[in-house]
Amino acid sequence: MTKRVRVRAVAAAATAALVAGVVAGCQGDGAAGSAGAGAAPSAGGAAPVRPGSSAGMPDLPAALTGQKPRWGACEAPEGGEDPGEGWRCATVKVPLDYREPDGETLAVALIRKEAREKKGRIGSLLFNFGGPGASGVEMLPGFAPGYEALNARYDLVGFDPRGVGGSSAVVCRSDEEQAAAEKRIDLTPDTPAEEAAYLKDGADFGAGCARRSGKLIPHVTTGNTARDMDVIRHVLGDDRLYYFGISYGTQLGAAYAHLFPKHTGRTVLDAVVDPTADSLGHARHQTTGFQRALNNYLASTGEDAAEGTARIARLLDRLDERPLPTSGDRKLTEGLALTGIVLPLYSESSWPLLTEALREAEGGRGDALLRLADMYNERDEDGRYGTDSHSQRAISCADTDQRPTAAEAKALLPEFRRISPVFGEFLAWDTAGWCANWPVKGEGGGQDVSAPGAQPILVVGTTGDPATPYEGARKMADGLGKGVGVLVTNKGEGHGAYGTSGCVTRTVDDYLLRGKVPADGTTCSS
Repeated sequence: MTKRVRVRAVAAAATAALVAGVVAGCQGDGAAGSAGAGAAPSAGGAAPVRPGSSAGMPDLPAALTGQKPRWGACEAPEGGEDPGEGWRCATVKVPLDYREPDGETLAVALIRKEAREKKGRIGSLLFNFGGPGASGVEMLPGFAPGYEALNARYDLVGFDPRGVGGSSAVVCRSDEEQAAAEKRIDLTPDTPAEEAAYLKDGADFGAGCARRSGKLIPHVTTGNTARDMDVIRHVLGDDRLYYFGISYGTQLGAAYAHLFPKHTGRTVLDAVVDPTADSLGHARHQTTGFQRALNNYLASTGEDAAEGTARIARLLDRLDERPLPTSGDRKLTEGLALTGIVLPLYSESSWPLLTEALREAEGGRGDALLRLADMYNERDEDGRYGTDSHSQRAISCADTDQRPTAAEAKALLPEFRRISPVFGEFLAWDTAGWCANWPVKGEGGGQDVSAPGAQPILVVGTTGDPATPYEGARKMADGLGKGVGVLVTNKGEGHGAYGTSGCVTRTVDDYLLRGKVPADGTTCSS
């Protein structure tokens, strides 16, 4: 199995929302997670959107540009809840292959809650919550209370990107296969046999994607999803795209701005992916970012960061040899423990969960870390797993032609272990497992995010962000271009600042609602 630390706001929001329940659960009875799912992944390769690529595509037929969404009642997702009052759902057709716009189409799922103020309405505000692989249709209603101020003048619109959820989700393996891999695969292989099993599992995962979703996986690139967003803008009747992207959603928003600068409206990029990094660079960034977050967490408890890191590394070494028992029939493996440690690092409000879970594990029980890992891996009590990690790997591997080998991963081990004794070995090995045996060739090149002519774009970076380290925000703002990229620095912890930092929230609201652009270099404190 290969999984990178998932770059999305979902993890932080999930832990924050479930703190009370999980802590209560701790009174009773991977970073990694279930092997093979890609459930702890990174931003993947940078989106290879090149200058002029949109202009070089054939024009879309009237059957697509003239669509009128039929908004109707939303169906509750499988295992999920009804979105509630005021939400309506529809689909929009987009080309499977933009080089053949008259050919086969995909249906992209949308959800919308209309603006409360009809006279002051600005337009539709499209959200992407990251991953890649997060379902906007499922997630936006849950997060909408945090966007009440924006909903006054914007229709809130979520969508499932191509290959995700209700938009022809990529599926690569069954729940049973996922559970078997979780037990069998060592994410930090120590022997030739473990290495062979690790690499074979990655190849098997890719082969499963090809069997189940082979027609789709060559086309789930970030560039194509950005083009889908322009179709959505068009059929919603907006002259410009108003957009809020979080985590991977910043990569997607930058791709749109580069392709369609004249159609780019007020745009916010929060928890920013470094557009200059390749897949190895993203792995290195995440190794640095999660160790930085772990150090900050340990400091908050009064423990020396080096001593605390060594203590946690020793725990993981013990789990590698002897997984811990839990109250059920599953055991806490090293990989699942890594996932359980990663999840609460996404949000400072979740740090107490980590303290409790580590204390329990060091006492010989694995229930709390296993619960955290299952949250991250979207595993429910019946043993069913979500598929957004499948979508994530497909999108990430479609976006890059890098296919690092096992030998290249091994060469990274000394450096990555120095950066992080806890996360380094896993993230170094992950570079070989992630796309090494992917069944289709990915697009090459880095992400050009230059957007001359676009309106100012807010780029919000948090200094303690574990999954998308702060340094990428400055690079994104610079890459967008002078007068376009506007950097807002949040001095704080966690993955995503809006709704956590009052200063950032006010700054973003002033920009989206009133068009007030802050000075480049504005600094907030959470």
